[in-house]
Amino acid sequence: MEPTTDRLKTPRAAGMAGVAFALLLAAAIVLIRISIPGDAADATIDQDRRWAVRLALQIVPFAGIFFLWFMGALRAHTGDAEDRFIATVFLGSGFVFVAALFAAAAAAGTVLNEETPSDFGRHYAYTLLATYAMRMAAVFVLATSMIGRTLGVFPRPLAMLGTLVGLILIVVGSGVPWSELLFPAWALVISLYILRVRRTAAPTDRSGPP
Repeated sequence: MEPTTDRLKTPRAAGMAGVAFALLLAAAIVLIRISIPGDAADATIDQDRRWAVRLALQIVPFAGIFFLWFMGALRAHTGDAEDRFIATVFLGSGFVFVAALFAAAAAAGTVLNEETPSDFGRHYAYTLLATYAMRMAAVFVLATSMIGRTLGVFPRPLAMLGTLVGLILIVVGSGVPWSELLFPAWALVISLYILRVRRTAAPTDRSGPP
């Protein structure tokens, strides 16, 4: 009975890790956006906002850790019925997203001690975050939504929402400022849904046979 009990705990673990990831990533994106200018017309960093970059650099590693836990817990929740092709895309896009996120944070850190950030450092950080990391996030969202729809893990409206978010992130990319927040917003919605389902199923689990 112990493997079954451990498996029933997986959705709650995925939900809690997803909430932590969503909040931390959203906070890091906001801090980087408000502290490092995205265009050459405003190429200076406000001295009073350098703390925001430092705080964002401290947050990003924890966001990546919670995302890996969130990704692993979601995969465990789908079980052995998952399609191997989609699962490969799911895992690959998730790993590349974390790598690109860490690289974007490191690039943002290079401009921390510069009075006037160089165009290279600034554009490099934003390209990694808004173009590469977010497009990998889009693939992850699409793969997750496809798995959830195929296996019935997510309701149809939630799967359609994920598909819409993934397509927007792929098409829009870095063209629309702050569009990066769509990814943590989606992760938060998914996580809250998992937690709600888990709370609903908890009384049934306790009332079942020992």
